Amino acid sequence: MPAKTLMIQGTASSVGKSIIVAGLCRIFRQDGFKVAPFKAQNMALNSFVTKEGGEIGRAQAVQAEAAGIEPSVYMNPVLLKPEAEASSQVIVLGKVAKSLEASQYYNHTPNLLKTIEDSLNRLRSTYDIVVIEGAGSPAEINLKKREIVNMRVAKMANAPVILVGDIDRGGVFASLIGTLELLTKRERDLIKGFLVNKFRGDLKLLKPGLDILEKRTGKPVLGVIPYFRGINIAQEDSLYLDERPGNSYNGSVDVAVIRLPHISNYDDFDPLEEQDCTVRYITRASELGNPDLLILPGTKSTIADLIYLQQQELAQAIIHRSKSGTAIIGICGGYQMLGKSIHDPDKVESKHDSIAGLGLLNSTTIFNHAKTTTQVKAQVAADEGLLKGLKGIEVTGYEIHMGQTRSQNCQPAFQILETPQGKADYFDGAVNSDGLIFGTYIHGLFHNANFTHHLLNRLQQLRGLPIISAPLTNKQEIYDKLASIIRQNLDMSQVYKITFGRNYG
Repeated sequence: MPAKTLMIQGTASSVGKSIIVAGLCRIFRQDGFKVAPFKAQNMALNSFVTKEGGEIGRAQAVQAEAAGIEPSVYMNPVLLKPEAEASSQVIVLGKVAKSLEASQYYNHTPNLLKTIEDSLNRLRSTYDIVVIEGAGSPAEINLKKREIVNMRVAKMANAPVILVGDIDRGGVFASLIGTLELLTKRERDLIKGFLVNKFRGDLKLLKPGLDILEKRTGKPVLGVIPYFRGINIAQEDSLYLDERPGNSYNGSVDVAVIRLPHISNYDDFDPLEEQDCTVRYITRASELGNPDLLILPGTKSTIADLIYLQQQELAQAIIHRSKSGTAIIGICGGYQMLGKSIHDPDKVESKHDSIAGLGLLNSTTIFNHAKTTTQVKAQVAADEGLLKGLKGIEVTGYEIHMGQTRSQNCQPAFQILETPQGKADYFDGAVNSDGLIFGTYIHGLFHNANFTHHLLNRLQQLRGLPIISAPLTNKQEIYDKLASIIRQNLDMSQVYKITFGRNYG
């Protein structure tokens, strides 16, 4: 018998669908079910590499982790990664298929339906429950005929839908009722109830509105999830960066991350916020200040974002900070920017043949059509400057990048020990002459608690400050905490009834 399905749709982007799905995956797992997440199409610059070397949305990898299973390309068969030239890279079953402009893509979506259905059926043949996530809103009436991620998938799987609204933004009742009004009768019938997310305040004051909502729509409010903090789970939507607290200084270590226009995998830096660091996302040179650590993150469009740095005078500010002794780390596209030059002879990424880099590392990057996507196990290879005392510390992570970088007269930052294909022995990254600047292609670096703890204490040592005690962070405890919050505020007996079509247990 194929798995039961439950779908979480939202009234808009960033209403909390991804984190609700992660919590439900954890709850179903706790209750003894084999459960998997699924999102037919994802548009995100936060991505993850599976063991088979396929690229999927970071949110689906997190949801799989919450479910206690290995992430798979079938959990996110279509991934769109926006590029600088008003187009998106279309990734199908983990591999780059083509780049298309929006108008071209929506003409192409019917060709993807078979892949989506096959992926969903594959999961349904393996698991007891598949929790499906929608994207944006099902009521985007200009796109409904060509969408492949919301109601078309719900109808494909005959999946009951819970509609989520974000009350923290305001207008939650209008958005929930308005969404229903713009759906067909069959689509409305698939919606079995509402979930109000990110509530702050006294629930008694909200109840009259909930009663009117239920009376007007004939559908139940299944729960009200409170606004919560302290659960750091990777987000897929860049709106998350807009909603973060401001750049106030409140940690022992001040970390400035350059917020590039096409920033990718910014969840790389989430663990730093758990380590008594102030993590600030910088868009203007005037905001930079005098950080203890400056990070150039990954980007989907390295050349375009390097031009942006130059236009915003951030390039000059970064170079100035390097001359003042600020520690600098570049990851993936940020690593490429730190070099002397970037070349794109085949116009793989941009219309520019070549561009000068920041010149902080003696390295050169050449783009080609091959995309590297692999998980890696590595160890610190350098033993100077920022990495002094860290040599031999092992890390795990993943690479996602176009192009290759070659360094001259630079010590490598890491030695790759293993990939999913087996043992490996090659070097990654580069370190400058004084050791205070290094670049690497490894994403997920700071998710390695031992490495991050030693790196931050090395920063403290360079500043003449006492070492920081290592906080005890446990991902499994975080998922359990999320599940507990959702259990306490969502009628799970109704959720099971909706999922199984009958009373369960």
